Amino acid sequence: MRARRSRLGFATTLLLGGFVTRDATATNPLVEPVVATIVADDGAAAEASTPTEDVERLVVTATRTGRPHTATAAAISVVDERALRHGRATTGLDEALARVPGVLVQNAGNQAQDERLQIRGFGTRAAFGVREIKIVTDGLPETLPDGQTQLDHLDLGLVENIEVMRGPGAALWGNAAGGVIHLTTRGPATLAPLEATALGGSFGLGRGGVLGSWQAGPTGGFLGSSFFRIDGYRQHSAARWTTATARVVHPLATDTTLRLLVDAVDAPLADDPGGLTRQQADADPRQAQARNVQLDAGESVQQVRLGLAADHTLGSHTLTGYVYGLWRDFANFLPVVPSQGFGVVQFERWSPGGGATWTWTHDLAGLRTDTTLGADGQYMRDDRQRYANDDGVQGVLGLDQIESVAAAGVYGRWALWPSDDVELAAALRGDITVFDVDVRYPTGGIGSGQRTMGAPSPAASVLWTPDAMTTLWANVGTAFQTPTTTELVNPNAPGLDPGIEPQRSLTGEIGSRLRLAHGIEAGLTVFYTRLRDEIVPYQLESGQVAFRNAGLSRRYGLELDGLVPLPWSLECSAAAALIDAEYLEYTTPEGNFDGDDEPGIPPWTVYQELAWRPAEGPWLALEMQAVGRMWADDAGDARSDSWILLGLRGGWPIVWGDRVVEPFFGVRNLADVSYDAVLRINATGGRFYEPGATINAFGGVRVAL
Repeated sequence: MRARRSRLGFATTLLLGGFVTRDATATNPLVEPVVATIVADDGAAAEASTPTEDVERLVVTATRTGRPHTATAAAISVVDERALRHGRATTGLDEALARVPGVLVQNAGNQAQDERLQIRGFGTRAAFGVREIKIVTDGLPETLPDGQTQLDHLDLGLVENIEVMRGPGAALWGNAAGGVIHLTTRGPATLAPLEATALGGSFGLGRGGVLGSWQAGPTGGFLGSSFFRIDGYRQHSAARWTTATARVVHPLATDTTLRLLVDAVDAPLADDPGGLTRQQADADPRQAQARNVQLDAGESVQQVRLGLAADHTLGSHTLTGYVYGLWRDFANFLPVVPSQGFGVVQFERWSPGGGATWTWTHDLAGLRTDTTLGADGQYMRDDRQRYANDDGVQGVLGLDQIESVAAAGVYGRWALWPSDDVELAAALRGDITVFDVDVRYPTGGIGSGQRTMGAPSPAASVLWTPDAMTTLWANVGTAFQTPTTTELVNPNAPGLDPGIEPQRSLTGEIGSRLRLAHGIEAGLTVFYTRLRDEIVPYQLESGQVAFRNAGLSRRYGLELDGLVPLPWSLECSAAAALIDAEYLEYTTPEGNFDGDDEPGIPPWTVYQELAWRPAEGPWLALEMQAVGRMWADDAGDARSDSWILLGLRGGWPIVWGDRVVEPFFGVRNLADVSYDAVLRINATGGRFYEPGATINAFGGVRVAL
C-alpha cells in the first residue's frame, strides 16, 4: 500500500494567472453555430476594442448553441491561434492545452499510442487514443459511438482555436464524463490565397504544409495538405503521415449556410517503442523494449471522413444539423508472442452518423426563456481479425469477427431568466448504446452476442452576472460512460466481456470569472466528482491490456487561471490545478485498494508563460509546465516523480503589403531534465514508463501570399 501524501502544501507557491483568447477575428463561417471565436463587425472594430469588450464577445458552445462566454455556467477555456500555432511545431495537443487548468496531455512522441489526454483525471484509462472526453471538430463528432477517439488525421496547423469545457458534458453531448473539446478550423474569410509552412528539428523531425483558399462570390473554401516525419527520440519510434483537409462554405440563402468538410490521412508508419521499467528508463531512456523491436510493434492507418453540416435561422428559431461518413483501415502489430496470444490486429471500419439541434428563444409570462431540443445518432461496424505475430510478420489467423455499435441520444435544455442578471437552467439527455459481435472464427458463432447499455443524464445550473466584470455560476450533472469495443473484448474467450459495466459519475461545480481593470482576468472553479464502476485498465501476462470496474471512487479539486498585461508589451498568463483522486471501494485479485490514490492523476499541475509581443517586429515567449508526482499502478508500488519543463519560442513576422514571411523557432525541455512523458497504468513487469525527450529544438518559416 502506498503512503498517503500531502496534497495542498505547495499551494502558497502558486502564482494566480491564466489565459483567455484576446485576438479579435472575423466570424468564422465554417463553424457557426459551433464556434469559439471573438465576434467583431470588421477588422477596424476588432483592433479598436478593449480586452474586456473582446471577452464579452467571446462565443462558446457549452450548451450546443453559440452564446457569450460571460453568460455560460461552465468551466470553459478557449485557446487562441497564438497559443496553438505561433512558434509551434503543431505536432501534438500538449503544445497548446498545457495552459488549460485541469487538463493534462502526456506525449512521449509515440505516434502509435497517440497522446494521453485527461481532464480532471478522466482519460487516464486510455491504452491508446482518447477516452471519456467528447471531441468535436467543426460541428462533426470525432468521438465514435462507443466513446473512443483517434486524432491521427488532425492537422493542428489548420486549427484556429480550441474550446475546452471541463466537467460533465453528458447532459447535452453524451458519453463524455470528463468534458468536451471543440476544435475549430480556420475559415476561408481569414486565410490568405496561399499559405505554406516548413520546419525541421531534432530527432529527424520534418513537417510541411500548404494551404490554398478561394472566394467565388458568396462561396468560399480551402484545400490543405501536410506531411510529417520523425525518426524519434527513442529507438523504434519513427513515424510518417500525410493529411488532406478541405472545407467549403456555401450560403444557400441569407439565413441558411451549408458546409462541406473532408478529412483524410495516410499514416503508413508509427513504431511503438513500448514501456520501460524504472531501471531501464534510468539506464538508457532512449532504448525501446526488446520485445517491441523483435515483434516490430507499431501501426498503420488510412482514414477518410466526409461530412455535411447546415445552419438555418428564422427569427427566434435556429436549426443546425450534420451528417457524416467515415472509413478507416487499420493494422496494429502488438508485442504479443504467438505462445501468449494473437498480436496482429486488423480491421476495416465504416461509421456513419448524424444529428440536429433546434433552439427557440421566446418569452414566458414576460420572462425570457431558451428551449433547446436535439438528437444524435451514430453507427460503427468493424470487420476485425487477429493473427499471430511471428517476429513482425503476420502469422496464422486466430480470430475473425464483426463488431458493431449503434448509439442514439436525445436531449433537451430549458433556461429561464427571472431577472436580467440571473439564469436558471435544466438539461436532460437519454442515451442508449448497443454492442453486437458476430464471431466467425474460430468458434463458429460461440461467443457471439449483444450488450445494451443506457442511462439518463440530468443536469442543472444557475448563473449570476451582477455586473459586466463578474460572472458567478454553479452546476451539477451526471455522466454516463460506456466501455469501448476494445475495452469490452473478453480477455479469456471470443466475444464480449460479460463482467465489465459502464461507469457513472456525479459532479458538482462552483466557479467565477472576473474581468478587472487594465485587462486583468482571472477564473476559479471548485469541483467534486463521485464515480461508480470506474473503468480501470490492467495488463495481462501476455502484454494485452484488459479492463475491469472499480466499485466507488471520488475526486475533488480546484482550478485557477488568469491573465495580467504588463508594461513594455509583456503579458503574463498562468494556470494551476489541484486534484485529490481516491478509490473508495476497489478490490481485485491483486489486493484491496480502498482508500488508495488513483494512478496516473497528478495531485497538482502548474503552467506559466511570460510573453513579449510588441505590435510589430519579433516576439518571444518563455513557458513553464510543472506536474506533480503520480502513481503508476493501483498497488502504489511504483511512481513517477514530479517534473518541470521549460520552453522558449519566438518569431519575426515580416510584412510586405498583403504578404507575410515569418521565421520562427522553438526549444523544448530547455533545462534538459529527465522525466516520464507517459505512464502506462498497471503495466505488466513494471514497464510503466515512456521517457520524454531531452532538450530539442526546431525552426521553420511560414509564408502567406
